Parts: sequence; structure tokens; C-alpha cells
Amino acid sequence: LQTRLQAGQGYGNTLSCVLTVYRNESVAGFFKGMSFPLASIAVYSSVVFGVFSNTQRLLSHFRHGDPAQAPVLADVALASIVAGFISVGIGTPVDLVKIRLQMQTQPYIEANIKPKPTVPGFPAYRGPIHCFRTVLQKEGIAGIYRGMGAMLLRDVPGYCLYFIPYTFFCSWINPDGCISPSPSSIWLAGGVAGAISWVTATPMDVVKSRLQADGVHLNKYKGTLDCILQSYRNEGLKVFFRGVTVNAVRGFPTSSAMFLGYELSLKAMKRDQNESNP
Repeated sequence: LQTRLQAGQGYGNTLSCVLTVYRNESVAGFFKGMSFPLASIAVYSSVVFGVFSNTQRLLSHFRHGDPAQAPVLADVALASIVAGFISVGIGTPVDLVKIRLQMQTQPYIEANIKPKPTVPGFPAYRGPIHCFRTVLQKEGIAGIYRGMGAMLLRDVPGYCLYFIPYTFFCSWINPDGCISPSPSSIWLAGGVAGAISWVTATPMDVVKSRLQADGVHLNKYKGTLDCILQSYRNEGLKVFFRGVTVNAVRGFPTSSAMFLGYELSLKAMKRDQNESNP
């Protein structure tokens, strides 16, 4: 729904998008492009959380001489920025394949640009591997990383507004602070942080989605700035908030589950390590 609302045409609002997708593509339409993100989400999440936590430990070591020392706000912010930069290298190709698969049967508005031979309404790609291979052959590495600039502008501040609110809400909700937060504290803090992060990231998420969807039928945008200017000129400021409701709704449960899994896994590994090394 998020991709269709942000990069598609003819969807008035979220409910209209849901009904249109179901009417035209049945239930299967809601799961297009799912396999590639599903196959890579474990690696992506482990890299992001691993980079974030290890950067925090490194900064605490240099600042206090103790990696286990609770990080200050500046350390959390810097670790979030590093995690955002690293995440883009993995996330851009995954998002591109997902969006191309989701948008390949969507109609386009005629423009003063010669369309590609692909006929709208018929699939351009047979699956995620075929999509990745086709983009790589026709557009090269630059094609695989199309939208990377917009994704950097989305994820670097986005992860700051992901990890910093989580740390703050954990310490506020849990009386013991963030050293050993309770599962309920993790769930609530993670959900609120996810909703904040995704809502504030929506404008650049719109730009990224449009850049990555571009190329299925038309090559409309020359780059991030051109996409921003064209989108604003044609549809006004409100275009940058398309899909904000979907982002907010999905941001809470996915982030709650992500942080809960991360914190509980850390607790389990620390417990096993203490038991094996009394």
C-alpha cells in the first residue's frame, strides 16, 4: 500500500488503495515483492542493530574506558548515524527490487518521454531474481543503487529518530533505566520510536519510492532533487506525506517486534555466557 500510494497513480487515499488493489489483484496483490525483503530482513536487521550497538560500545570505551558504560545522548546519535549509513548499502537493492515488483503492473501518466517497450498492465519481471538480474544488466550497479541518495536522506536522520526516542522512552518507562528494560517497556518504547521514525521519514520515503519505481515504464526523474521539484510542481506539498498513515500504523508493531527480539536475544546470550563462565 505504501509504495502504491507514494509512486502509483489513481489512489485517492489508503482505503481507496486497499479496495483498488483487492479488486484488481485479489489478496495476492498485497504480498507482491515480499520474498526478497523476507529473505534479507534477518541480515539487514542484524547488521543495523549490530553496527549500532558495537558503535555505542566503542564510543563508551573511548569516552569512559568501559564498553559497558551507559552511552550518553551524543553517543546514541553518532551510533544511529553510522547505522543509517551502513544500512543503505544493504537496503537500497532490496527496496529497489521490492518496489519494481510492486509497481510493474501499474499504469503511468503519459509524459513527454518515450516509454519503454514494456506494456503497462503486464509484468516486466518474473520474480525477484529476474528483476535484480534485469536491472543489473540494463542499468548496471548505478541502477541497483537507484534512489540511494534519497535513502541516505531518509535513513540517517530516520535512525536517529528511531534509536534516540527508544533509548529515551525506555529510561522513562522503566524505573531501572535501559540497563535491563522489561519486555513491556521494550515493546512500548520500540513501537513509539518506530512510529515517530517512519512518520518523519515519509517525505524522503516518497522520493525514494518514486525514484526506484521510475524505470519500469518511463525514465521520468534525473535524480533526487529533480524528483522533489517535479513532485512538488505537479502535486504540491501534500505529495510528500503520501502513505504517512500506513507508515505510522506499520511502524509501531514492526519496531516493537524488532526491539523486543533484539533485547530478549541479548539477554538470552548474556545469560548463557554467564552460565558457561561462572
